[in-house]
Amino acid sequence: MKKFLAIALTAFSVMLSGSVLAQDASAPAAVEATAPAAAAPAAAPAADVSAPAVAAPVLKADKGDNAWLLVSTAFVILMSIPGLALFYGGLVRTKNALSVLIQVFVVFSLITVLWVVYGYSLAFTEGNAFIGSFSKIMLAGVTPDSLAATFSKSTVISELIYVAFQGAFAAITVCLILGAFAERIKFSAVLAFSVIWFTFSYLPVCHMVWYWTGPDAYTSAEAGAAATATAGFLFQKGALDFAGGTVVHINAAIAGIIGAFMVGKRLGFGRESMAPHSLTMTMIGASLLWVGWFGFNAGSALEANGYAGLAFLNTWLATAAATMSWLVAEWLIKGKPSMLGAASGAVAGLVAITPAAGFVGVGGALVIGLAAGVICLWGVNGLKRLIGADDALDVFGVHGVGGILGALLTGVFASPSLGGTGVVDYVANAVAPDYSIASQVWIQAQAVGTTIIWSGVVAFVAYKLVDMFIGLRVPEDEEREGLDVTSHGESAYHY
Repeated sequence: MKKFLAIALTAFSVMLSGSVLAQDASAPAAVEATAPAAAAPAAAPAADVSAPAVAAPVLKADKGDNAWLLVSTAFVILMSIPGLALFYGGLVRTKNALSVLIQVFVVFSLITVLWVVYGYSLAFTEGNAFIGSFSKIMLAGVTPDSLAATFSKSTVISELIYVAFQGAFAAITVCLILGAFAERIKFSAVLAFSVIWFTFSYLPVCHMVWYWTGPDAYTSAEAGAAATATAGFLFQKGALDFAGGTVVHINAAIAGIIGAFMVGKRLGFGRESMAPHSLTMTMIGASLLWVGWFGFNAGSALEANGYAGLAFLNTWLATAAATMSWLVAEWLIKGKPSMLGAASGAVAGLVAITPAAGFVGVGGALVIGLAAGVICLWGVNGLKRLIGADDALDVFGVHGVGGILGALLTGVFASPSLGGTGVVDYVANAVAPDYSIASQVWIQAQAVGTTIIWSGVVAFVAYKLVDMFIGLRVPEDEEREGLDVTSHGESAYHY
């Protein structure tokens, strides 16, 4: 174990060697990026040096925005515990139900601790295009008076609330991976993998997509270009990800499918019944996910405004549409509609609308939802058989396929010509007039590809390291008896 920790720490140091280790504590706090780099006008007006100096306004956090983000953060936590835990717990066999519950519960807690210790600093401070710095390690300098930018100029929120909101995102992302290798992995391996993958995949991808200095830095063409140059790699390219299509869902799904291959198939897979032990539990979990997702998506507006309302409505509609399209398609194919199909369709719709929630109009959300239900149904059936992996709880089929679909369709339906909001030119402080669907879809595809490659490589190395020093899989006799008793000495049920 000591050798394992030494290797992990060495790799961690190498990755961060190019990072800027300090930054001006007075700089605006970084926030989620939901717009590409500002498009500058041909020439910025010259400053009137004869005019009297005007004092910069004193910014103060809006109590309504703070309140909305606090509620949204609690909703995101609800998505994980109990939402995701119950959803996943009901899908496994009785002998492994408790093992899934404890994995979600403890991984959520582990990532929460790591987020405060170093995660927030590496994700949301200025470093280089791929990772931040250690300037806010242990939240150094973040106080109740610290402010974080939103997406409106001269509008801020309390940074501590933003830390909590983003931390809940990080925690649920790592928890999503657990469904791919459920029922056969060592608990110690789960924890070790979670630390490595969170550090080397989640944090860099989060920084690449969502780090920028905020809209107030875009005062002129030159200032805007300089601000954009300090942003994350994919933000600089103009990638649109309102609430985590790339950062959360694709990122986690790729780690999950790699894990399904590397941990191996469950004993009896394809020969024994592995039906969910409690669809009642799964339905409750799916419902909690749907409710919590309003905080996930609408909260990502960072303000209690019309964009939060748009994301809220789109999340509601796309999820309902995906539920219906999955259910109808399943009914036509299998002859009967199922509760599992309805719940899976709802999650598929939630995943697909996530990157698009605040960018597309209601019509776009409807199309994305309808498409997600059908395409993710294929993802958990046809695609799953095609690749031959035992992705136990269909992490890739739903989160990977749905996340990719949503990320690409964001580029289509964000177009103002199709009812979308377009992208903001923060120098002009208005919607840019020259939106190109083809160009934006290409940018979205680059973001998807970057996330797939980054997460895949990190996940592969992480699983290899864990297998070398700890071992990934429980012994065969323990797997047959069930992880509840053999790994945790408890049972989910007593008869």
